[in-house]
Amino acid sequence: MEHLINQTVKNIQISGIRKFFNMVSTYEDVISLTIGQPDFQTPEHVKQAGINGIIENFTNYTHNAGFLELREAAAEFVKKKYNLVYNPTSEVIVTIGASQAIDCTFRTILEPNTEVLLPGPVYPGYEPIIHLCGAKPILIDTTQNEFKLTADLIEPHLSEKTRCIVLPYPSNPTGASLTTEELGEITNLLKDKNIFVLSDEIYSELIFDRPHSSIAHFNEMREKTIVINGLSKSHSMTGWRIGLLFAPEYLAKHLLKVHQYNVSCATTISQKAAYEALTNGIDDALSMKKVYQERMEYVYYRLQSMGIETVKPSGAFYFFPSIKKFGLSSFDFAVRLLEEARVAVVPGDAFSKYGEGYVRLSYAYSMEILVEAMDRLERFLSHIR
Repeated sequence: MEHLINQTVKNIQISGIRKFFNMVSTYEDVISLTIGQPDFQTPEHVKQAGINGIIENFTNYTHNAGFLELREAAAEFVKKKYNLVYNPTSEVIVTIGASQAIDCTFRTILEPNTEVLLPGPVYPGYEPIIHLCGAKPILIDTTQNEFKLTADLIEPHLSEKTRCIVLPYPSNPTGASLTTEELGEITNLLKDKNIFVLSDEIYSELIFDRPHSSIAHFNEMREKTIVINGLSKSHSMTGWRIGLLFAPEYLAKHLLKVHQYNVSCATTISQKAAYEALTNGIDDALSMKKVYQERMEYVYYRLQSMGIETVKPSGAFYFFPSIKKFGLSSFDFAVRLLEEARVAVVPGDAFSKYGEGYVRLSYAYSMEILVEAMDRLERFLSHIR
């Protein structure tokens, strides 16, 4: 009966990141730099808050949007950190990870034959959902613009079909981020247009060279922007599955309907832990960020010394270096690196066609692992030049 399955679902491919990660598991003695998983543990006080939630029987449904104190803490968090102002009773929704927030957003604002503009290369979690909504993803090549989707690149692709623009910064896979000035230029372009912006800011606490800026901070954009954040990266809570969705009230009330019929509410135990993270742990990410920056500087130095062209990341924990000079496709380069040097990276074409000629490597690993990985990479490159 497979012929009865939704054809759009059948056409969707498993993430290239996971495909390569699964391939890596069949090899021995591999240093894997593939998955965007923080190597830090969830802070002890946050874990204890989750344990206390179980002991205190905080195990029933909460409000669909999350229990109020958590939404208040989330609103206070983005106000203090990014000068964003949201009403916790009507403009904040706690989701099951940022991924579910993305799903809710697209299913609320998209209709068949509408278009969504995205930077290319881009995290592969957006396009399949856009297709499932019957809409069309329009990828914009950012490879000659330090991987930034700026106003001058957006403007030629705007049409009457454009419903949404995705700004996923700091970026997975490139580590790029937009400055306040660049966001201001996008605001000037869009302020008089009926186009939504999905601002995926899941890495907002991990930006190195300046404070994080959100396009929702601009008055002209607040009413048309959906901000997505969460605790997976900032507090090393990937498995707790807590995302945060912020949107103006007129939009949030519809987002909440999709969320409600999808999952009812986020896991209560995780909500308890999230409250602790956003209050007593409001600055937990700072110590992690310091370590990530040290690792980033080291890997950047090593890549530069090997003659590998790469844009220096301003946030997140990824490099997206070019391997075009070696005359191999991204996939072939990654396979050879895996087989010959036992180092695993993700082929760039997992992040759209504009990722071809690049690979993604994560530096969310200990310095000891990164040193050995760079040594192996350097020996490998000496044989294929």
